[in-house]
Amino acid sequence: MIADVQHLEAGRQTCEHVCATTDAGRGEPQLRVMKPFVAVVLGLWLAVVLLLGAGGAFVSPPGTPPLPIAIGVAVPVTAFLAAFWLSAAFRSFVMAADLSLVTAIQGWRWAGFGFLALSAHGVLPAVFAWPAALGDMAIGLTAPWFARALIRRPGFAASRAFVVWNLLGLLDHIVGVSDAALVATGAAGDVTVTAMAQMPLVLIPAFLVPLFMMLHLTALFQARQLAR
Repeated sequence: MIADVQHLEAGRQTCEHVCATTDAGRGEPQLRVMKPFVAVVLGLWLAVVLLLGAGGAFVSPPGTPPLPIAIGVAVPVTAFLAAFWLSAAFRSFVMAADLSLVTAIQGWRWAGFGFLALSAHGVLPAVFAWPAALGDMAIGLTAPWFARALIRRPGFAASRAFVVWNLLGLLDHIVGVSDAALVATGAAGDVTVTAMAQMPLVLIPAFLVPLFMMLHLTALFQARQLAR
């Protein structure tokens, strides 16, 4: 009886191993195809933003909320979430992303200090520039430490500190877009966020902000999986 149970258990383990190997074998070709596909989509997205930005498509009429900018942020993030939930191949690509690299890329947000320079020169209002700059700089400055922690200890991805850090990174972008809407309808002569809807600064809200948000979401999705 004991021998039969052991035999059944060994058979079950063999089956699980074969199934896992088969799934991995199926997943590898999907990832190989998905990587260039994602690269092409990113390139096309950037090209569209450049063309629309050069044509002034993101500029709102004076005294109105920056709706085109809000759409420019929301549409790519919505498309990312839809693809994640509807496409198994894309979901596998996201879940297989190098989390330390995904985190390290956020270090570029240290360049948010540029908002302060633009505010000092009267290009952007201080009420928008300061929160946006400080939030981006905080995430950018701490990104290398979180990336290093992930390299040394991959399980750190499931920690509360890592999850909170990513949530704060998302919140920073949400606050930035909200602040832009609040100061967009200033009185005549006031400094507004119109410059953020024009080239080259429009690349920040219409391309970089959604991209950074996708990276945060990728990290959160992987963290949730590891926490299970």
